[in-house]
Amino acid sequence: MSEIQIYTKGGKASGKHTVNEALASLEVPQSVLHRVVVAENANARQGTHCAKTRSEARGGGRKPYKQKKTGNARQGTIRAPHYAHGGMAHAIKPRDYSQKVNRKERRLATMSAFNTKVNDGDVIIIKEIKFAAPKTKDARALLTACKTIDEKRVLVVLASTDEAAYKSFRNIPNVEVRTAPNREGTGEPFSTRDLLVAHKIVIAADAMKQIEEAWTK
Repeated sequence: MSEIQIYTKGGKASGKHTVNEALASLEVPQSVLHRVVVAENANARQGTHCAKTRSEARGGGRKPYKQKKTGNARQGTIRAPHYAHGGMAHAIKPRDYSQKVNRKERRLATMSAFNTKVNDGDVIIIKEIKFAAPKTKDARALLTACKTIDEKRVLVVLASTDEAAYKSFRNIPNVEVRTAPNREGTGEPFSTRDLLVAHKIVIAADAMKQIEEAWTK
């Protein structure tokens, strides 16, 4: 049975949350996790890179020197790849790197990654993550109270998009703010990669409830 420690906003322990049995007992092959993370990284690529070939590089309308009797290898253009300012051999062109992943497979991978973090003790729940106004000082105080401020990567999960909370956390290095998955599909839900690269995951209590409702329905 997996449990997550609950803290108040001031950092005081306030009981434990028992993870839903359907989520805690989930087992997913590592190959599924790998496939989903590779696809997420590929889908994040813009693919707008573009280099010129020898036919696209400006200039090169004449031979650099005559064909014979120079003692040099024959050359046809000063825009060949081995010349300075020449075109690139096998130049890379814009392309689409996106990969399609089955929706159920992606969901299973995300659930598995979350369950792994829970079992490793890297997930904590905060009763309430609310700020009256955007203030980095308050966000830093919250992370300091729950002893996550010094972690290399921290993922903060909210129940819904909260501009005040987002602006409060965004200036703190290595802290990412995401929302919990919901039935409406709004906000910016965390991905499998977001979970795996995070050293600590801080979740609002209402967000945790929302996660279990979305994943165990």
